[in-house]
Amino acid sequence: MSRRLFLRIANAVEAHNPYFKQRTDALGVLGLSCLQKVTAAHRILAYGIPADLTDEYLQIGESTVIESLRAFVKAIVEVFGDWYLRAPNEADKCPIAWHGMYTGHCREPTIILEAVASQDLWIWHAFFGMPGSLNDINVLDRSPIFAAFAEGRTAPVNYTINGHEYTMGYYLADEIYPNWSTFVKTIPRPLGAKRKYFASKQESARKDVERAFGVLQSRFAIVRGPVRYWDEETLANIMKACIIMHNMIIEDEGAMNLGFDHEREVNSFISVSHGEIPELHDFLQTHNRIRDRATSSQLQEDLVEHLWEQYGNE
Repeated sequence: MSRRLFLRIANAVEAHNPYFKQRTDALGVLGLSCLQKVTAAHRILAYGIPADLTDEYLQIGESTVIESLRAFVKAIVEVFGDWYLRAPNEADKCPIAWHGMYTGHCREPTIILEAVASQDLWIWHAFFGMPGSLNDINVLDRSPIFAAFAEGRTAPVNYTINGHEYTMGYYLADEIYPNWSTFVKTIPRPLGAKRKYFASKQESARKDVERAFGVLQSRFAIVRGPVRYWDEETLANIMKACIIMHNMIIEDEGAMNLGFDHEREVNSFISVSHGEIPELHDFLQTHNRIRDRATSSQLQEDLVEHLWEQYGNE
């Protein structure tokens, strides 16, 4: 994380929550500064260290560090969540075809993160909090990933492949997911050059979400370690805050390469959709379109032909 981005986050958090403002006590002695509290919280997120390891370096007590972390991640979600955890809109250059889904499991008790990432490692969707005993289908049934689409609150998507028109974006997923029109899965045992080529490209592109999660873990070690003493609400805020700052780092690194002025350019077109929820009939109709198996099969066949026609001779 660059110094510029760190200071931007610290200033925004201080302006949002009076807890981070430096104050004096009854004797006129200055208390802890915003930078001390934010640095302590960030060190725990980045390195996954216990709270008491920061006391000697930052001159801040363990209980205050824990309090600072809880306030910090909550402020990050409240200040930056609407923008950095949004779904793609018309202004985003996000390749809808290059998305993926990831859920993590291991032998120990876990909490699942369902995520959608694009090729630039930006995480567009994060659903966190389901127990690790659930499989991907159980998580999907509880996930809000398609709720906004069914309610008509997403950016329009229109494209033509192999002469067929489509009006919904799709996600790359593995074999366990159902045959919905919003999922494009690999071909388990492909026969023929066309299908083998499609399967290799689909599986290669699906690695993007795993790369994104790997980068997230390398930046914020707390997400790959034990949960220690954090409560469920704080755990959710920690995960969201780490994903938000992960996206902010991606944006900041791109901004530095392009000379991008975030405060002038980004904040000028931020908009959150609060459109009316459609009638029940329209909702159910869209819901059925999402789960249309025929469209799923047709889309996969069209992509097989399209990829082979465009790139099969490489």
